[in-house]
Amino acid sequence: MTQLNETTLKELVDRIFGDLGGAFSVPLVRIGDDLGLYKTLKAIGPATAEEVAVAAGCTPRYVREWLAAQAASGYVHYENGRFSLTPEQAYVFAEPDSPVNLIGAFDTAAAMVGNQAKVQSAFKTGEGVAWGDQAGCMFCAVARLFRPGYVNALVQEWLPALDGVNAKLKSGATVADVGCGHGVSTVLMAQAFPKSQFTGYDFHLGSIAAAKAHAEAHGLTNVQFEVGRAQDFDGSDFDLITCFDCLHDMGDPEAAASHIKKALKEGGTWMVVEPLAGDTLEENINPVGRLYYSASTMICVPTSLAQETGLALGAQAGEKRLTEVIRSGGFTHVRRAAQTPLNMVLEATW
Repeated sequence: MTQLNETTLKELVDRIFGDLGGAFSVPLVRIGDDLGLYKTLKAIGPATAEEVAVAAGCTPRYVREWLAAQAASGYVHYENGRFSLTPEQAYVFAEPDSPVNLIGAFDTAAAMVGNQAKVQSAFKTGEGVAWGDQAGCMFCAVARLFRPGYVNALVQEWLPALDGVNAKLKSGATVADVGCGHGVSTVLMAQAFPKSQFTGYDFHLGSIAAAKAHAEAHGLTNVQFEVGRAQDFDGSDFDLITCFDCLHDMGDPEAAASHIKKALKEGGTWMVVEPLAGDTLEENINPVGRLYYSASTMICVPTSLAQETGLALGAQAGEKRLTEVIRSGGFTHVRRAAQTPLNMVLEATW
């Protein structure tokens, strides 16, 4: 038998126990969000389990066990028989516009587990799993996952980092948001720049329906949504075209790059927001890379392989590879204009 290093083994097992604690917490966090338990704790805490249950309209015995699990996870604070959320815990679990609200990540994790059978089968066949065929409402979870980053950085940091784009948007520009999903990014831009006109495109009919409802709920008149693929959507003479966290999901991102260049007017800009990544596996062996590689295995690669060409860049393609794809469409200038701990913003012109 191979001699084991007991110290190394203990470190590995301890890490896996920590991972399992997080995995076991996925349904509990989603229950807490769906039933308003986190919001209730924020509003009335410190409180007993019974007080939380009554305020949330839930059964005390379930809430008591849920709170015990949350306290053991460090997700809620427990002291002298009463539970509460610290400001930091509330920032993660109870404030939807917080830049570190992570409820969408738990929703995405649940959808990934539900997607296992389809992706596992694809491991053998080499086929993809289409975006609309993903388990549960994967696109709902992903929209919620990305929303905090967009709310806190898109208008405030990313657009101002582009050369001359903000001035165009303020005076009145035409913008296409390609791969818009539920339209979170499109609506945020339309709200911030009422003199500009925005069109969101996505190849998934259900996402376009959700995007239209989102825009209507905000009473916006300067935004529209259409079903369209990145490589052949309608429209031309755009001042700005954006792609948020979707280029690596496309089956043929090089064809998309070519079409996007043709759809831009002279002097136009393509903004590409992608997951932050180094160019090698060695650079991405870290907590962020761990999350993105896992999501890429279960979501991004299967989605791309289900489409025409199926290039399957993956969520950790890295700036070098992304730049090659962008340049293949005829763009001659590509630079990293901004970044966050989770995203890089690339500006492409010619």
